[in-house]
Amino acid sequence: MITLNNREKINKSRMRVGRGIGSGKGKTCGRGVKGQKARSGVAIKSFEGGQMPLYRRLPKRGFNPISKQRIAILNLEKIQSYIDQKSINTNEILNSDLLKKLKLINKNSVKLKILGTGEIKNKINIEANLASKSALEKIEKIGGSIKLKN
Repeated sequence: MITLNNREKINKSRMRVGRGIGSGKGKTCGRGVKGQKARSGVAIKSFEGGQMPLYRRLPKRGFNPISKQRIAILNLEKIQSYIDQKSINTNEILNSDLLKKLKLINKNSVKLKILGTGEIKNKINIEANLASKSALEKIEKIGGSIKLKN
């Protein structure tokens, strides 16, 4: 029967290596002889003997979501600069199809978002999926319109 005074010791003190041959872990301290693993400060983490390691065999996930929505972002100052360069006609409705055709946004983008950085002087009609509050205010202030579609 095990009682408190004759049970096995739970908190064993750690082995002190390199303290003479009588300790059982003297000289090479259980590291064998020479070589990379015998040296201090060397870790061969995830090395698989030249085989392609597991972390490189598996596909990368993490902070690149698989079903990410590609949203094209367009600021008002950028729209104004396109109008000044005569890339965009103010009479036409500005939408993602027109911008893709003129190569002003990426062809792979699914949605269009209008942001309110900068000023816009010309009255323009925009059709977008998303828009910031400041962009809506600025466009409506000059007499333009922005239609949000989903």
